[in-house]
Amino acid sequence: MIYLKIAGMTCDTCAVHIKQSLEKIPGVQSAVVSHPQGTAQIVTTPAASLDALIAAVSGIGYQAAIADTASATLRADQPDQTGRSGDVSHIAVIGSGAAAMAAALKAVEQGARVTLIERGVVGGTCVNIGCVPSKIMIRAAHIAHQRRVSPFDAGISACPPTISREQLLIQQQARVDELRHAKYENILNGIPTIAVLHGEARFKDSHHLVVSMNDGGEHTVAFDRCLIATGASPAVPIIQGLTESPYWTSTEALASAGIPSRLAILGSSVVAAELAQAYARLGSKVTILARHSLFYGDDPAIGETLTAVFRDEGIEVLERTAVSHVAFVDNEFVLTADMGQIRADRLLVAAGRAPNTGNLALAAAGVAIDARGAIVVDRFMRTSSPNIYAAGDCTDQPQFVYVAAAAGNRAAVNMTGGDAGLDLNTVPAVVFTDPQVATVGYSEAQAREAGIAVDSRLLTLDNVPRALVNFDTRGFIKVVAEAATGRLIGAQIVAPEAGEVIQTAALAIRAGMTVQELAGQLFPYLTMVEGLKLAAQIFDQDVTRLSCCAG
Repeated sequence: MIYLKIAGMTCDTCAVHIKQSLEKIPGVQSAVVSHPQGTAQIVTTPAASLDALIAAVSGIGYQAAIADTASATLRADQPDQTGRSGDVSHIAVIGSGAAAMAAALKAVEQGARVTLIERGVVGGTCVNIGCVPSKIMIRAAHIAHQRRVSPFDAGISACPPTISREQLLIQQQARVDELRHAKYENILNGIPTIAVLHGEARFKDSHHLVVSMNDGGEHTVAFDRCLIATGASPAVPIIQGLTESPYWTSTEALASAGIPSRLAILGSSVVAAELAQAYARLGSKVTILARHSLFYGDDPAIGETLTAVFRDEGIEVLERTAVSHVAFVDNEFVLTADMGQIRADRLLVAAGRAPNTGNLALAAAGVAIDARGAIVVDRFMRTSSPNIYAAGDCTDQPQFVYVAAAAGNRAAVNMTGGDAGLDLNTVPAVVFTDPQVATVGYSEAQAREAGIAVDSRLLTLDNVPRALVNFDTRGFIKVVAEAATGRLIGAQIVAPEAGEVIQTAALAIRAGMTVQELAGQLFPYLTMVEGLKLAAQIFDQDVTRLSCCAG
């Protein structure tokens, strides 16, 4: 670490310009420039020249000189007796995805200095290899499907599309790059109190990290508080021959420039379902191999409805199918299952996601994990180690990007002296199949397991005017209420716009509304969300005997 005193800065923008100039120097790995303190803290390799650093600052109109190393080191890296680093607490953040970014931005807003450590591409899973590229691919596949077949083909002639996956992939990656630059890289580059180290971190103890830098060497980071936000990676089941084969995870499936003629998918939940339908609509013959059934852990009506939809679209769904062996011979996958052999050109493993915690040396810092390797946190994102917090998919919290961001934000508040808890009692979830699947709160089975007596109603979409005028009545809206009070406690929806409907149910649950109160609200006519009102109405009346928009 090299420390410089900087003279001539008048605002934080000056600090940004100096940081950018320093980080262009060969051998500079990162720089933190502080306008209030008039300092620069620079992580370098031996190749970096002190004269070059001073010249870089002088060249843009400021004055630089080597700082008093002893005092600078204390201010920058060593917590004093109050647990602060000089006037500003130092927070280390491991990761750069939703949880990490939310925490870093909130922490500097609270007056902290942040060192963010990323071993791979800045931005984490969602923007790079998860939510964003998958939803682009799913949308493209939806458009292809609509051009091929729709309920209006009698009056609008179908036109089977010619699909260029290469061009779709170029478009997809361009939007990914655009969002990563705008929402992650550019933001980080513009904040002088956030230093970015590119390397892999592990704990030395509960106040120090050792970072193996991507371009060589190691760097020790001292911190007052640390947030672990390392995310998760695709889980790979133990199946004989699988690891020796060139199988896909979602990462490879989303980056493929080709559409395989035959695609086999191991899995039965979100990623498996979304990519199965997308690839089928883009031209693959898809076979899903599910150990139980689709969405086995959810309300049975969800899996039953999607299975019927998939089979109608030509997707083969093999339920209660366990694969015992995988072979890759002559560019072909051969999967051995209890019902026989399945052959495919590509194999996608979509069996869930495992926390990225194995290389962190968590034991050295006293951080506890569960049987899955997930970091155990409380509602304040505190781990078992007093100075260390965690958020996002590496924890035992629900694996949703919006949960991760909310957790990271609150963790930063708590690491800087606040007291912000995260309430996970009402977490909406969406699966971007067609029709979509959306859930919030309790299912019937979950409520009964929790000892709650329930009353529920299921409304098929042929009772929803929006679905009728769309000539698409696939799906349902189900409402779960507490029997004793009529209070809404859950909703499960399978519908083309389920993701747009579910938040209304979430807000109703959060507000403690009864189904009768929900049924009495004004909903705009000919919207899918009106179906939620109708589902609430059938607790007390027969909606088939109501006029179109009866209140």
